[in-house]
Amino acid sequence: MIAGTPVLDLDDAVSLEAADSGGALRSAASGGAQVRATAAAVGEDALARLAGLRPRSVVLICGSGRAARAAALLVAALGEHTGLPLVPSVALPPWVGALDVVLVCGDDAGDPRLIDAVDRALRRGAEVVVAAPHEGPLRAAAAGRAALLEPRVPVADHNRLLRFLAAGIAVLAAVDPARSGAVLPDLTELADVLDAEAMRDGPHNEVFHNPAKTLAARMQRRALVLSGDSPASTVLAEHGAEVLLAAAGKPAGAVGLAEAVAAHPRMIEAAGESAPGFDPMFHDEQLDGPAPVERLRVFVLSTDPDRVAARRRLAVFGGGGSTPVDADLVGAEVDLLHTELADPNAPAPQAPPRRGGEVEQLAVLALRLEMAAAYLRLIGARATADTGEFDGGRY
Repeated sequence: MIAGTPVLDLDDAVSLEAADSGGALRSAASGGAQVRATAAAVGEDALARLAGLRPRSVVLICGSGRAARAAALLVAALGEHTGLPLVPSVALPPWVGALDVVLVCGDDAGDPRLIDAVDRALRRGAEVVVAAPHEGPLRAAAAGRAALLEPRVPVADHNRLLRFLAAGIAVLAAVDPARSGAVLPDLTELADVLDAEAMRDGPHNEVFHNPAKTLAARMQRRALVLSGDSPASTVLAEHGAEVLLAAAGKPAGAVGLAEAVAAHPRMIEAAGESAPGFDPMFHDEQLDGPAPVERLRVFVLSTDPDRVAARRRLAVFGGGGSTPVDADLVGAEVDLLHTELADPNAPAPQAPPRRGGEVEQLAVLALRLEMAAAYLRLIGARATADTGEFDGGRY
């Protein structure tokens, strides 16, 4: 018996592009375009009314899905670095007033919670920024009284995290430049870095040189757990699990690294129970087919600058793929992306390239996970027809 293989080869760029009739790769690679669109809106003075404000707090009112996940990511990554409270909420808190800034994010211009939040915040005198489609009831509620960061780049629903993240960065940079500005990436530079990552992850780059394809290849034929070694990367792991399910139909768990380590013995037991007496030493997958055990791989997302320490935390899982449960460390390599963006004819910098702040690394990892999910969708597709509503064209 020969082991099963995916329908498409990850290194077959022509077939991948032919299978991508719904524009899954283009949508996943559009993170930089979404961030650049927000930067353009800021350059057009969309947030001019926030200049010089020193608000009591920034309240993040978010619809379901990627907007809520982006708010949680901002709070986890920046909560301790900002000079004012970041307050995520599903509805407008009763204490919000003229001393506060309210950022309302979502995809549904008819969401009653978002409409009510905009209306009540404006009536209480708060400064309101709306990062949602400027149409329908939401447009009537804003009625020229709120700042707008409306979407300009159409992408699939599960690829909108970076647009909401960019909106939050823009608002924080406007109202808290002294403290938040020191840890926030410039939106135009962030867009360039994300575009560089999308180029590395493109279909014409082979698996060996392509981080997203490498992730997709490592995720094939495995049960998956996405984990984070910090609060912010754990939130990103939850987003990655959602994207894998929405884009590729592949279920994955999402937990903190401490929970994954604690569950390791039970994961080993569960794998052994699926095939008692199985000995991997005498099993050849090319001849005998897939191993009769439920193999599981833990992907640990990390923004820790100390890579040695980050890898040490994974030691409990072993390595080499010889056990039913193993782990991969996934980092952003932002310094490499900055090097690729540099002019090759320019003189060498005096200082080594920077690793990038935590928010920048999280954004790069988000785009990489979304590209990997798109590849998993394509290599498992048995027909070129796509039933999704989004059609963003070819990569």
